[in-house]
Amino acid sequence: MSIFPTQYSTLSSAALKFFLQKAYGFEIHSCKYLLRGVNDHYLIETIDDKFIFRIYRNTHRSLEEIKSELFFLNALREEGISVSYPINDLNQQQIIGFEAAEGARYGVLFSYAEGESISSMNDLELAEFGKELARIHHISSTLILPLDRQVYDIDTTIRQPIQSLKPIFEKDAENLAWINNTASKIIAKLQGFDFSEFSYGYCHYDLLPKNFHFDYNGRITFFDFDFLGKGLLVNDLMTFWLHLSLHATHNKISQEEADRQFNVVVSSYRKVRHLSDKEITAIPYLSFGFWIFFMDYHQKHFDDFSNPFFNSRHIKDRVGLIKTLTERYCRF
Repeated sequence: MSIFPTQYSTLSSAALKFFLQKAYGFEIHSCKYLLRGVNDHYLIETIDDKFIFRIYRNTHRSLEEIKSELFFLNALREEGISVSYPINDLNQQQIIGFEAAEGARYGVLFSYAEGESISSMNDLELAEFGKELARIHHISSTLILPLDRQVYDIDTTIRQPIQSLKPIFEKDAENLAWINNTASKIIAKLQGFDFSEFSYGYCHYDLLPKNFHFDYNGRITFFDFDFLGKGLLVNDLMTFWLHLSLHATHNKISQEEADRQFNVVVSSYRKVRHLSDKEITAIPYLSFGFWIFFMDYHQKHFDDFSNPFFNSRHIKDRVGLIKTLTERYCRF
């Protein structure tokens, strides 16, 4: 009997363990399925080391996009940036192909980011984050990748996603009207900035604390550059600003403390790389596009990724959160 058409399979962790032992030439103590997220992740453990093996979904990333991500990570590592980096197999290749039920899929073994994610950082950790992010931007502002990645601009983060999202608001005309009206005001505000004066290059676009670890010596390691794309580099500071703003909005810290912590990051960043006051001022307006972009991503990848949570309740709550943040931080 032929295999029925499949859109998303899960590779056996037991079979993957033996496959990777042969491909990389070292004994694997355990291979555990770790996370079904945007991609699949497995925790690989040897007697002495840990690794993360990522299997990309073929509806999410092409082979050329993966190659560009690895090119970027290798460039950062060569410049001494602490990132989770790709490991060569015995054939000196960093990408392994699999013929899965749904077709070709690709996997990469990454070094393990030692330490842990810290939601509430002290000043030394905030300063470390700001300094190392500035060092990344020094490189990403000049790097030329073999294949350009996603572009993050007004069209791709606001105009196009809103058009794509219209079907999910068929029975919610009020929220759709608010999104359209607010988007017009956000776009007008952003168009008032001279983006030629802003730093531009490749940004992570998801620099929340879940995507970097601090080890016990306070050293940071960045990972999960899956949404690497071309845009204003202040977008990376924007995503971290969102983390602090959410903490303030949910009363985990005061607004004054959130502002103080963000200023620690900015001050540390500026010791390494120029960052203008106008770039900082643009952050709340850029954050609107972050929410809209990822809401559209969840809609487009509903079958393979967002099915467990992307429902009418989530959408209503998410729009409510965007409203709260916009009213709190944007001035029109």
